[in-house]
Amino acid sequence: TDAAPGWPERPRLERDSIGPVPRANLSVKVSALTPLLRPDAPERGKDDAAGRLDPLLLRAKELGAHLHIDMESVDSLETTLELVFDLLGEPRLREGPSVGVVLQAYLRDSPAELERILGWAGAADRSPPLVVRLVKGAYWDHEVVEARQHGWRPPVFEHKADCDRNFEELTRRLLDARPLVRVAVGSHNLRSVSHAIAYNRATGGDDADLELQVLRGLGDDLQHALATGGLQVRTYCPVGELVAGMAYLVRRLLENTSNESFLHEQARGVSIDELLAPPPP
Repeated sequence: TDAAPGWPERPRLERDSIGPVPRANLSVKVSALTPLLRPDAPERGKDDAAGRLDPLLLRAKELGAHLHIDMESVDSLETTLELVFDLLGEPRLREGPSVGVVLQAYLRDSPAELERILGWAGAADRSPPLVVRLVKGAYWDHEVVEARQHGWRPPVFEHKADCDRNFEELTRRLLDARPLVRVAVGSHNLRSVSHAIAYNRATGGDDADLELQVLRGLGDDLQHALATGGLQVRTYCPVGELVAGMAYLVRRLLENTSNESFLHEQARGVSIDELLAPPPP
């Protein structure tokens, strides 16, 4: 973040219709802040994480950086949202920094979670507004295995088409909610990305008001194509120790080597018409 002021100017990337967009954009997982994030003692984990997240937020405010709070497995979702809402509700953090949360479209309850986030954003009246990053979700295997071990219904959609349809519905709801929130869409699925761009333009949105996000090393070709077209693109790049990053790597391998994944279908030569087709009913 200290180096950000020295980066070359990119006017197209540094402002939207709401105002300036921070140059430095960092993401953090709550589980990296506390070892106590457990569903059987949520308050203890939340309090411990708050003591570590609070100075990060204050530092981000001081530097003019954006801090994004990632979502993990569903058993920490409630705690993570409460943690963010509690801290950002404090008067000293109502005028910055720029902060974001993640919405995972593979969760069956994600539409209700989005309404909760929008309700909080409307009541909080923060400046700058909350950023919502919409993703499919990277913990599908864990959620399904965990649920089946206990005889529960999985909290995630079990069919890709259901998740894809929900992703598009959430995309439209988020874009319609602006300027209450800023919107970032994270996907390598050409249909999902194209739908977001088309709906944004069809409803009179400016390209600068939709940020598209890809993973470094997985969405490079898509990133270059979108950037060449004048769209806002951010590349998500993991940083940290190798051993700690292995779980991240495994999740991405499982996600992107699935027979149903977009990258897998693209690699085996599926036609562009099929790749852009709407999710089947």
